[in-house]
Amino acid sequence: MNRATERIRRELEALADPAYRDFQARLVPTVDAGRILGVRTPALRALAKRLVRERPDDVRAFLSELPHGTYDEMNLHGELIGRVAGTPEEAFDLLDAFLPHVDNWATCDLIRVPAFQLDLPATLGRIQAWVDSEPEYAVRFGVVQLTALFLGDAFDPSQLELVAAIDRPEHYVNMARAWYFSFALIRQPEATLPYFERRPPALDAWTHNKALQKARESRRVTAEQKAYLQSLKV
Repeated sequence: MNRATERIRRELEALADPAYRDFQARLVPTVDAGRILGVRTPALRALAKRLVRERPDDVRAFLSELPHGTYDEMNLHGELIGRVAGTPEEAFDLLDAFLPHVDNWATCDLIRVPAFQLDLPATLGRIQAWVDSEPEYAVRFGVVQLTALFLGDAFDPSQLELVAAIDRPEHYVNMARAWYFSFALIRQPEATLPYFERRPPALDAWTHNKALQKARESRRVTAEQKAYLQSLKV
């Protein structure tokens, strides 16, 4: 562990909340509870903001060291990527180094990268590479970014097939796929409904039914629409 990482870990330890640590341990069962300090997200983001502003050398040293020993350091690393990446390409390089070390859904989903908005076609190309890659949470990250960035004006029906074609056994990958299709049913229904009306189904049964469930739970779906979605279960 380099000196910058030692300093940053001490700062994280000073921010730790034991009650929140226990709560987090229940949310991320794939993480050894002994690796969780219990730093709340607002405090983590405030620390990241201060580090980028006041100690850029420490940030560079911290980002060069992977994997980190604690869950909270991993979360901070993901937060810092979003803050220091000035272009999509810079973010791609940092994420390609980071994502293979991610071991839980919360660290994966915490990452926000404003630089992606600067070049959505390039970002989509890298998302395609992530969903075709081996690391579980690189695949999930790609699906989460499709959900966040590509269900509005940047939507193209081919993106549905990109997610439908993912064939992985991991629960947290398929949960992300289900969430993606649930939002797609709401935001892009004309393109998405055929994936659920098709027989045999376009998706595996678990993802198909979970996506329908999550869509039905939305307040944006009318009672009539909910009844129709219920009829599409397999």
